[in-house]
Formats: sequence, C-alpha cells, structure tokens
Amino acid sequence: MIDAVVMGRVGIDLYPNELETPLSEVRTFTRFVGGFAGNVATGLARLGVRTAIVSRVGAEGHGEYVRAWLATQGVDVRFLATDPYWLTPPTFCEVWPPDRFPITFYRRPTAPDWQLSPADFDAAEVADAPLLYATGTGLAQSPSRETTLAALRTHHGTTIFDLDWRPTLWNDPDEYPALAAEAVRYADIAIGNEEEVEASRVDPPTLVLKRGERGATVVERGEETDVPGFPVDVVNGLGAGDAFAAALGQSLLAGLPLVEAVRRGTVAGALVASRLACSEAMPRLDELEAALV
Repeated sequence: MIDAVVMGRVGIDLYPNELETPLSEVRTFTRFVGGFAGNVATGLARLGVRTAIVSRVGAEGHGEYVRAWLATQGVDVRFLATDPYWLTPPTFCEVWPPDRFPITFYRRPTAPDWQLSPADFDAAEVADAPLLYATGTGLAQSPSRETTLAALRTHHGTTIFDLDWRPTLWNDPDEYPALAAEAVRYADIAIGNEEEVEASRVDPPTLVLKRGERGATVVERGEETDVPGFPVDVVNGLGAGDAFAAALGQSLLAGLPLVEAVRRGTVAGALVASRLACSEAMPRLDELEAALV
C-alpha cells in the first residue's frame, strides 16, 4: 500500500567540496541522489509517508547506487525501472551562497527517466495512490511526456503538478506552455516560482507560488494568502523547493488545510537551504516539527 507516488527526473548530483569555486576549478565532488523525483520521494519517506518513485535509471553503478540509497530511506523502488541503454545522468552544481547556484545537466540527447513508459509501473496502483506528483521536466520528451499526462489524467486522488521550468532541458522550449496547461488541467494543485508561472502562462484554480526567502502565496478559489518565509543562513538553495513539495504533500495527507501545509513546506525548504545536499538534507518529521514550534 502506498500513499504517494512521485514521477519524474532522478539521477546523481555531484556537489563540489570546494564552495564558491567555479566548476572549471573544482577538484573533488561528493555524490548524492538527486532530481525532483529522487528528492521529493526521499523527503516524503523521511516524513513518514509510504512513497513510491516512478522513474528510470541506467544499468550501471550510478543507477544501482540510486536504487539502493532510496531503498534505505524507505522509498518503494518497485517502479524504478532500469533502462537497458541510456546511462544515469549526473548533474553538477556550483555553490555561491546565498543566491547563486549554477547547474550543469548531462541529459543530452536523452536520459532514462525521459524513456519512462506505462510498462514500467502498475498503472492501477499509481492511479489509486492518494497523492501523485508530476513535473514540467517530465513533459520535455517522449515517451515520458505521454506517460506523465496519462498518469495525471487517470489519477483518482490529489494530484500535484510542479511547473519545474528548465528551458535548457527542452529541445523546443516553445512547447512548454501548452503542455504545462494540459498538465495543470488534470492537477488539483500547481506549484511554481514566479519565473515558472510566467513561462507557463497558466492560471490554475489552485496555485502555490513560491517566493524563496519571502515565503509563498497561496491562490485558492480567487483568494490570495501570503505565507511568510522562515529565515535561515543559506548554504545551498538547490533542493529547497523539493523539500517544500514533500512537506506540502505530507501535510495534505495528514488532513491539514492548504495554507498550513504551505507554511510547513516553507519551513522544510528553509531547513534544506541551510545545508549543502538535497536528498540527504531532507528533514525528518521530528526535525520539521521542532522547527515549527
């Protein structure tokens, strides 16, 4: 029995051991599980949610590492398929606190998670899960595009669509607005920052607008509610949005109102921003509750 399903991008993050250093000069890195699906699935599992990841990794050591590490966190990896050809993608970042974290993706011409197909998972079990996450990046290529839209369309519970606008990952970025609009039609809640909302040109009935250190704004049935930020000393802002999404979902599953769920998400995101890693920085439930006091 699973309570949440997270579809989308997963791979390895290679974070520099030398901070405030250009990528061209970094000598050593530490490997972590990364990507929206890897981070959010970890965040949910650490918050006590029975979570399955729906994605693909390569048939090599990095893919084995991703699968094994997620399993140690309590993530159900039955639907984490192994691609027979494409390799698990690495992502490099630079860390320039408090607000500059350039990312270099290695996902061309494609990556295993963009080859996700309906045969990789039990569609009925995914459709019956109380909570489903999908992202804009999952729409950038086929067959992941069609697989993601079909999962959103047939899901019976609460669906969360993260706009996740990363133009460098699209062969034709002009395709994004129409596809995002289609995904939003099937979603109960859309999440994105100001740049993502502008790029997508969507106007969903329920929107969680992330504003970084300024917190978030909940737009629900035409009413706007501002949620303040949670101040921290930022080490690495990458992954904060994924922690936000995980805590938001856990709170909704616990029956909390959306505005309170967003408040908890803001705190979870801030906790991750105060740490270097993404997946390994995701807070556990007792950490989140302690910070909320």
